[in-house]
Amino acid sequence: MHADFLNNAGIALILFVQGLAMAVERMKSGAGNWRLHLIIQSFTFLLFPVVGLAFNEITRIIWPSEPSALRDGFLYLCVLPSTVSTSVVLTTVAKGNTSGAIFNAALSNILGVMFTPLLVRLLMQASGQVSSFGPLLLKITLLTLAPFALGMAIRPLVRKWVDAGRPMLNMLSNGVILLIVYTAFCDSVEGRIWQHYGIGLTIKVLIGVIALFITMSLLVWAASNAARLEREDFIAALFCSVKKTLAMGIPLAQLIFGAKGNLGLILLPIMFYHPFQLFVCGLLANHFADQKREIPVGEASPIAQS
Repeated sequence: MHADFLNNAGIALILFVQGLAMAVERMKSGAGNWRLHLIIQSFTFLLFPVVGLAFNEITRIIWPSEPSALRDGFLYLCVLPSTVSTSVVLTTVAKGNTSGAIFNAALSNILGVMFTPLLVRLLMQASGQVSSFGPLLLKITLLTLAPFALGMAIRPLVRKWVDAGRPMLNMLSNGVILLIVYTAFCDSVEGRIWQHYGIGLTIKVLIGVIALFITMSLLVWAASNAARLEREDFIAALFCSVKKTLAMGIPLAQLIFGAKGNLGLILLPIMFYHPFQLFVCGLLANHFADQKREIPVGEASPIAQS
């Protein structure tokens, strides 16, 4: 099947589709809320990586036999950008600041194409787990930033067609993601990784994912209180700050770490984190929406009530 060639072509295709779907024109209305933007982008590209480094050291102490590829996976998870569509949808359902969520989710993905590979290098060098990228940065630029920028550039010309055909484009992207995940786990099975580590490893990853999600959620709540954000802004900050994108995470992992036998282990944290964040944030969105309906019109709705 020439999996390496298909994966590289698929990565470029996914990022091109992401650029096409990036509704930059909808970002303008939410651009002025600088406190909200500062909190979300700081959590995505600063606090999350710092917590990831601390988490890496804690797991090294608690689970010394844990494979280094899994620690790579958790560090990688912590430097990914936020999701776009689900962050916006959940914020809307929860009666939060939708325009602020649109601006920050889109900005996070635009910055993530550039910053995530660099953050992976810096963090993993700091933890002693990876060497210099070297020419890999050029490959990442050609297969991610270039098609992403091309998609954004031609979006104004095909915007109506793209918006109308969004389900088809999502199906195309999801199909490529499944192919990349399939080849990664095939390599893992061939390398007998799962036979070696067993079910105990999966349980540890699930525990780690839950602990990481709860930690970041509490930090977002504390930062929002300290910044005295309105309830609607807090909801947008929560859903944009704690969520991580699978659609961009899988292709970037394939490029950054290559077709290694342990790529399946590296992908495991994001594969667990993605459905967990959707499940919990979905419950929270409905809870916030119910709260909003219970608050009389004109009455203040501080974060404490959330």
